[in-house]
Amino acid sequence: MNGFKAFVLRGNVVDLAVGIIIGAAFGTVVQALVRDLIAPIIAAAFGKPDFSTLYVKLGAGKFAYGDFLNALIAFVIVAAVVYYFVVVPYARLRARFEPPPVPLPVTRACPECLSQIPEQAHRCAFCTSVVEG
Repeated sequence: MNGFKAFVLRGNVVDLAVGIIIGAAFGTVVQALVRDLIAPIIAAAFGKPDFSTLYVKLGAGKFAYGDFLNALIAFVIVAAVVYYFVVVPYARLRARFEPPPVPLPVTRACPECLSQIPEQAHRCAFCTSVVEG
């Protein structure tokens, strides 16, 4: 029981649970966005807000592609909403508060031992030979 308690109380498990709960709530909001705002725009453009009844007759059967089209449109909308309302603002916020990257020091090869030494060095730290500058 102690092992299970330690597993459940680890930070990453709690973070994952919170992420799943927030994701489910966000999914509900996005579904409402699609149903109440995007579907009427699609209905105005194409005459139908729901494509689930679309199909093509193939011989004796029918190829129903409407549900797939609905799912594809919903996926693209969800992906766009997540990208523009979560990923882009998070990247901007993170870039604002992260320190700038530290540039790598400029080095050159020691003529005696071929070790990499700083550009301004006058003596090699590895073989102690004097390096002209």
